[in-house]
Amino acid sequence: MGNKKLKVWLPLMFSVVMIAGMFLGYDLGGGSNFFKTDKKTSLQEAVEIIRSKYVDNVNLDSLQGGAIQEMMSQLDPHSVYFPPVELKAADEELRGNFDGIGVEFNVFDDTVNIVYVIPDGPSDKAGLQIGDKLIKANDSLLTLKNISTDQIKSYIRGERNSKVVLQIMRDGQLKTITVTRGNIPVPSIDAAYMIDKTTGYIKLNKFTATSYPEFMQAIENLKEQGLKQLIFDLRGNGGGFMDDAINIADEFLDGDKLVVYTQGVNSPKREFRCKRPGLLEDGKLILLVDELSASASEVLSGALQDWDRATIIGRRTFGKGLVQEQYDLSDGSAIRLTVARYYTPLGRSIQRPYDKGKKVYMDEIWERYANGEALYADSNKITNGRQFKTNKGKIVYGGGGIMPDIFVPADTSSYPVGVNRLLGDGSFNSFVYRYYLQHRSQVDGYASATDYTSHFNHLDELWSQFVNYVTKDSVDLTVVSPKQKESLQKRLEAYLARFKWRNYGFYQVLNTDDPVVIKALEELKK
Repeated sequence: MGNKKLKVWLPLMFSVVMIAGMFLGYDLGGGSNFFKTDKKTSLQEAVEIIRSKYVDNVNLDSLQGGAIQEMMSQLDPHSVYFPPVELKAADEELRGNFDGIGVEFNVFDDTVNIVYVIPDGPSDKAGLQIGDKLIKANDSLLTLKNISTDQIKSYIRGERNSKVVLQIMRDGQLKTITVTRGNIPVPSIDAAYMIDKTTGYIKLNKFTATSYPEFMQAIENLKEQGLKQLIFDLRGNGGGFMDDAINIADEFLDGDKLVVYTQGVNSPKREFRCKRPGLLEDGKLILLVDELSASASEVLSGALQDWDRATIIGRRTFGKGLVQEQYDLSDGSAIRLTVARYYTPLGRSIQRPYDKGKKVYMDEIWERYANGEALYADSNKITNGRQFKTNKGKIVYGGGGIMPDIFVPADTSSYPVGVNRLLGDGSFNSFVYRYYLQHRSQVDGYASATDYTSHFNHLDELWSQFVNYVTKDSVDLTVVSPKQKESLQKRLEAYLARFKWRNYGFYQVLNTDDPVVIKALEELKK
C-alpha cells in the first residue's frame, strides 16, 4: 500500500507485524518427545502438589500454560507459547488454505454482508451472490449486536465436505441455501501484473506453504507477457516459512550461492544454498521494503543485497533474525523456541538488539517515526551497526534489519479527524460497497483491472456521491486540500476495483500514485 495510505493503516499494521514478528519466521522441528525425561522437574513437582493438596479445584491446564508463558517471557521477544486453540489458528495462517464456504464478508450496520464470492468455490456453486446478507448459519443467529468476526467465521467454517444451512436476505426476501464446505485457498500473492511492456510487479504478503508455487506461477504468467525486469514488493510482509523464501531467492541467484546460514550456541552452523537454475537470474530487480518487512523478508532481501543482485528501496526493515523451532506438547499446545540466528551471506546478523526488554524492543518501531528515521534519509541508519562490503564495493550494514540502498520516506500528512474516523470505522468501505452494488454493470464494463486502472472515467460521480454520503457523519469534504482530495479519490477508485478484481485491482490503482513504486520505476530506467 502506498505511503499516502500508511497514515490510516499504521496502527493496525504495527499491531499485525508485532504479532507476525512473534509468531512467524520459524523452522518446524522437534516434537513432544524432546521433553520426555525420567526425572521430574521442580515445575512438575509443584503441579503435582497443587493437584493433590490445594483447597479448591484448579484448572491445571490453565495453570501450567500460565507458567510456561511466564517462562517464555524471560527469553527473547520471539520465543512464544501457543495454547491449543491459538496454535490451530497460527498454523492455519501459514498453511495457505482452510476449510470453509469460500466467501469474503464485512459487517455493515450490524449486518453480515457478502462482499465477494470465490469463483467456482462452494458458495458460488450453491448460488450465493455478492450483496447477500447472512442471517443465520444452521441454528446460530448472525444478526446479534456486537457479534465478532471470529464468531461469524466459527459458524460458517467447518470440516471439508460438511454442510452448513444458511439463511440469507436477498432483495428483501429470505432464502435458505445449503453450502457444502470445501478447501479454500488463501493466496499469499496480493498482486502480480505488468506495469509496462517489460516491467512486472509482484506483491507478496507473507511466506506461506504455497508461496513458492504461487510465485513461480506468477513469474511464468508475467514472462508470457514480456517480463524483463521486476519490482518485488515485500512491504508489510512479516515473514513465514523460511524454505519458501530460500526457494524464491534461488530463482534470482545463480550457481550454488549461499542464501543464508543459521547458528546458535546449541545449534551448529547450517548453510542454505542455491540448488537449481533460476528463472530470474538475469534482468533488473527492485525489492521494496519497509519497517514492517520482517524475518523471511529480511533473509531474502539480505541475500539479494549481499550478492549485488537487487536494488533495495524503501526504509529499514524490522530487524527480526531469530530462528524458531516448534516443539509440540502433549496437551495439543506448543512452544516455538528460538534456537539460532539468521546471517546473510556476508555474515550480517539481521536481528536488532533486545537486551533492554520486550517493550523497548517493540516500541523501537514507533521510535523510528518519533526520531525522524522514517522521515529523513540522514536519520535512516543502524546505530552502531557493523559495516560489510559486497563484491561490487557497496557498503551494507548488520545488526538491525536490512538498510535500503535507496531511501523513500513515509508520508506523515494526515486527513482531517472526521475523515480518519470514516476510514477507521468502516464507513468508507461501506460506501464503496453500496456504490459497487448500484453500479456493477459500470464496473463490469471494463475488460480487466488494467483496463479499469487506465480508463476509469466515473471518478467525478464517485467523489460527488461520497461527499454527499459523509455529510450524515458531519464530515465536510469540501474543505480538504487538493492533495488530500486526490489521495481519497485514489483510495475510492482502488476500493471499488477490489470488489471486482480483489487485491490485483486494488494495488494496480494504488501503485500509480505510490512514491516507492514510482521511485522503483525511475531506478529501472537508469
